[in-house]
Amino acid sequence: MVIVEGYVRFADAGDFSRIREAAFAQMSASRAEPGCLDYTYALDVADPCLMRVLERWESWQALEAHFARPHMLPWRAALASVSVTERNLHAHEVAATRKV
Repeated sequence: MVIVEGYVRFADAGDFSRIREAAFAQMSASRAEPGCLDYTYALDVADPCLMRVLERWESWQALEAHFARPHMLPWRAALASVSVTERNLHAHEVAATRKV
């Protein structure tokens, strides 16, 4: 399993609300992709300029295919239409998981 985690920081707390529809469309399309186990964006309750990202993929191949999907273009355009001050995302290959 591959987990993508991190955040996108906006300059203004209203930026996410301006791209909310695009974020929902991106999440919905991504969740329907082969190999997608979970795909979530969430605003941080302590920082309205911080959008948390969590994705779970069956494989690196599924994640790489995700980047080439057509629905990525409007999402990238939406992000370009607001002021993103920082983007910090990392992908991790997970060998084992357990409930805590």
